Amino acid sequence: METGNKVMITVEATVHTPVEKVWEYWTEPEHITKWYFATDEWHAPNAENDLRVGGKFVTRMEAKDGSFGFDFGGVYDEVRKMNLLDSLLEMDEKLLLLLLVMITRLE
Repeated sequence: METGNKVMITVEATVHTPVEKVWEYWTEPEHITKWYFATDEWHAPNAENDLRVGGKFVTRMEAKDGSFGFDFGGVYDEVRKMNLLDSLLEMDEKLLLLLLVMITRLE
């Protein structure tokens, strides 16, 4: 389906843990591989993360039965430690995805 329209999807989650721990689990490859997949039938055997403006990140996602796999990655446009990750993901030649992750401390 090609519409040429931009679509915005917002996902918000409240995690009751210190910001420092959330940042660590969101950005460090040894943690990313433990949670960055859709269902229990999938896994993320490899992740790389160059956490700086212009830095690249990539996570390999694969079906555990070996039937399918792909790399999911992009480039950081903005990085503010413990607060913000702004990145562009190229899904394929027709789909670009802007991913903005904001981590805020609840008072």
